[in-house]
Amino acid sequence: MKTLFTITFNILYGLAAAAPANFEGTAKQLADPNFGPVPGQDPLWSSYSGVDPTFPGNIKDPILPTEHGEPAVDDVVWQNLLAAEWVIFELYQYGVETFTSEQFVEAGYPNTTYDRIVEIRNNEAGHLRIFQNKISPNSIKPGACRYQIPVYEPFTFLAIATLFEISSMAFLTGLVQQAQLPESHAAMVAIAEVETRHETWALIDLWKENPFGGPSDTIFPYANEILEGTNPYVIPGSCPKENPEYPYPRQDLPPFSPAKTTKSLMPGDTFAVNFTDPTNLPSFEEGTQYYMTFFHGPANISIPIDVHGFPDVPIEVQIPAQLEVKGIYLTVITDTMGAPSVDTVKAGPNIILQQPASLGLAVVQYE
Repeated sequence: MKTLFTITFNILYGLAAAAPANFEGTAKQLADPNFGPVPGQDPLWSSYSGVDPTFPGNIKDPILPTEHGEPAVDDVVWQNLLAAEWVIFELYQYGVETFTSEQFVEAGYPNTTYDRIVEIRNNEAGHLRIFQNKISPNSIKPGACRYQIPVYEPFTFLAIATLFEISSMAFLTGLVQQAQLPESHAAMVAIAEVETRHETWALIDLWKENPFGGPSDTIFPYANEILEGTNPYVIPGSCPKENPEYPYPRQDLPPFSPAKTTKSLMPGDTFAVNFTDPTNLPSFEEGTQYYMTFFHGPANISIPIDVHGFPDVPIEVQIPAQLEVKGIYLTVITDTMGAPSVDTVKAGPNIILQQPASLGLAVVQYE
């Protein structure tokens, strides 16, 4: 009996040891890259199952510079990525705090869904720490703002989370082009590989879709334009005053989406353009030809659009029929075919999902 008790105790002790507790600290301590668990060397981000925010997501203040000098060459890129990661982390943290495993099952999703949301939340917390450590001690490391996530049931939460995962692939292809150091390129590719696993899980388990998106994910060169799309989730005035502008540089382009009357977003379909912020509409110059440019895979296609009568007359555009029914399309309005430079983009971007296409329409309705 004593031997059985000892074996049982050892098993239980081993299980407890395999689930690490969260880690506490301060923003000042976080300035030391050696403080706390190390991503890739500590099981925290793979095994923590608590509801409280995973380290360093539980330490929300900005990390102030500890040295004086010029910013490192890629500091701005990593600052933008860290600020974006706070939004993504807080979305998953909201899901962990708001929903239960039973609610996902009752909504028709696998009984592992809540556990996967916890794991993804942990991965995103690990990204926070990686990005903090990529910013040099000469620059501010942005802290968390407060966020508004008006999602009250499992379907909409999972739809928005899936959209975040898929769009993150596109803005990472842009940020890689902004970064200058080879080690920055490698780190961003490594993060993209993790986001791809999240996306693949969602497509297979949640939406019962083929996860393959064709021979290339969509390359979009203007990452900050996608990052701008996360700002509606930020409660105005809630960001730490020390945080740099996000994203930097910021164009504040007019956002748009397909109109809510849209029935389908497949190649060859036509949709009306709905500008989602009535205080921020594009200004079209007489005599200039404008285009809707569709980015998909490694290339893009520009379709001339008629802007006469705008805003009283809605803009309509046909999705290029030759586009592959895979992955995502990123669309912008531009005054030059192909949107060859950031200053040629006049509105957008908008993300059109092809997998699953029904989810793309759901996001249009949500917005």
